[in-house]
Amino acid sequence: MSDRLTAWFPLLLLAALAALTFWLDRAVRLPLPVRDGSTRHDPDYVVENFAAARMGKDGQTTQTLAARKMVHYPDDDSTHLEFPRFTHLGSARAPVTITSRQALVSSNGENVYFIDDVVVTRAAYAEKSALFMYTSYLHVIPDDHLARTDRPVKIVDANTTIHAVGLELNNETRVAKLLSNVRGSYQKPKQESRGAR
Repeated sequence: MSDRLTAWFPLLLLAALAALTFWLDRAVRLPLPVRDGSTRHDPDYVVENFAAARMGKDGQTTQTLAARKMVHYPDDDSTHLEFPRFTHLGSARAPVTITSRQALVSSNGENVYFIDDVVVTRAAYAEKSALFMYTSYLHVIPDDHLARTDRPVKIVDANTTIHAVGLELNNETRVAKLLSNVRGSYQKPKQESRGAR
């Protein structure tokens, strides 16, 4: 009996090693990629000269968004815009318009990221002059009326120029919070001569 066991032991050991090698190979092998196209980042539609408007409960336009080109990607449900123009009209005051070279709209439309040569323009109203803001990146949350950046910002109106790094702006309250390295200059407006006609 022990002679048989001695004769079969090397074969049993080889069979056990072969089974272990097969199991280890299966355990560490990467899964094969899915070839149904779901992992590709290809657009499902492209729209040239895109324009859309959002209405309030009263039927009035509150926001508009236009772009030279819109590209939608189904894998992450993101939308990329070339030369976008976003205008917020919801306030009783002057409209605010944001332009840039490109923008990314999140899948649910709750976030818009403006990138490269971002210009924010608030039209003049009442006694206020037009105001311009320049930066390289701006994160806008339209439903909350918020805009944020952590990049350098330049703000200019008729009499004031302000430079800062970082900004948080509430478009409804018109409160802007400058985050760091704030410096500015103010030029007193010239008074009109009373005797001039």
